[in-house]
Amino acid sequence: MSLEAPSRSSTNPLRKIATDVRYERSARVPLPPGDTSYSLARGRRFVASPLDELLSAYRRYGPIFTLRLLHAPVVYMLGPEANHYITVSHAHNFRWREGSLRDLIPLLGDGLLTTDGEVHKRARRLMLPAFHRESIAASLSTMVEETELALEGWRPGRQVDLYEWARHLALRIAMRALFGFDRDADRDRGDPALEFDEALSYYSHDLLVQQFRGPGSPWHRMLARRRSLDALIYGEIARRRRNGGDAGTDVLSLLLKSRGEDGDALTDAQVRDQVMTLLFAGHDTTTSTISFLFHELARHPAALARVLEEQDRALRGGAPTAEELVGGLPELEMAIDETLRLYPAAWVGPRRAVADFEFAGHTVPAGALVNYCSWASHRLPEVFPDPEAFRPERFSPEARGSSPRAPTSRLEGVRGSAWGCGSGSSRSR
Repeated sequence: MSLEAPSRSSTNPLRKIATDVRYERSARVPLPPGDTSYSLARGRRFVASPLDELLSAYRRYGPIFTLRLLHAPVVYMLGPEANHYITVSHAHNFRWREGSLRDLIPLLGDGLLTTDGEVHKRARRLMLPAFHRESIAASLSTMVEETELALEGWRPGRQVDLYEWARHLALRIAMRALFGFDRDADRDRGDPALEFDEALSYYSHDLLVQQFRGPGSPWHRMLARRRSLDALIYGEIARRRRNGGDAGTDVLSLLLKSRGEDGDALTDAQVRDQVMTLLFAGHDTTTSTISFLFHELARHPAALARVLEEQDRALRGGAPTAEELVGGLPELEMAIDETLRLYPAAWVGPRRAVADFEFAGHTVPAGALVNYCSWASHRLPEVFPDPEAFRPERFSPEARGSSPRAPTSRLEGVRGSAWGCGSGSSRSR
């Protein structure tokens, strides 16, 4: 039995606004305190500097407050307890498909980022074999090969656009690891990485511009790129099914072979949606993290020296093994964790409440848009003293034992909003 496809929400901007207004008007209890008046100036300030707006509201109202952004009031919950409430202890009371993540459905379809409930759980169980330790380790050679190739052009004194370099590298690795595509060996396919990057650029446009439809609009161009990608992906799925599922180790091959406990399998459309979602989740997130890691290490020579000394000692000039990447490079791990604290790849987690709930002395009505924000939670001084400072030692084994519950996990970070994960968006922050 194949997975049932979830119902699709409308992509019409006016209908989405009407849905938000209907939820607000049907609320049986008032929203938490905050700035709830209609204000174009507030919306502009939030788009320009969301962190400043959120931290200012936190200081005035506490860990839960409401901000009206454009037409809709949004409840924000900040801090470790809030993050744990939304993502762990009461996760069943929140849906991301009906929050702003619905804006990703036109491109990504019904993947793990945009489905809820039983559909999400069944798909996740079917996808687990593709992410077993052995499957991840099998991709290491691809990562090493592409990284060494990308480093060949680096020379002392040469200037490198690190963000563009990292994005190009991440896309090449993703295309090979997910689809088994090698752009140099499969030139007849065109450049699917470029197609995807151009489709994703839709989300880097201003929110108002994203609402435009018709020829020449970013929306129209995004759909055209999606059609090109779909032709490529569905063609590859059909080829592999004709060949008995293929014997590759890429994620596409593993998903085609995956079966649930009752023998159910993913349909062609579901395979397509899952690999597109994984490509999205691992693309800009990886790029921004690499870029910010280099940025901070360049500004902190002592931390950089510790990372380099560890590499020389542990790797002895060679490429890392899978075992060395799991706990074998603690200085690098701490530097990455501190980078993710300061610059989480997915800065906000959008949800919609299923039922009324209480948090920190306030009741939130069913249907309310509810967001947690890793970016703001990581900058709270009562959670991380001197929060603006880059201090990898915060994540040493000794410090972890006395620190509060981590606001979000690395895996939860892929559930970013369309506002935060568009092509190039991390660069502007």
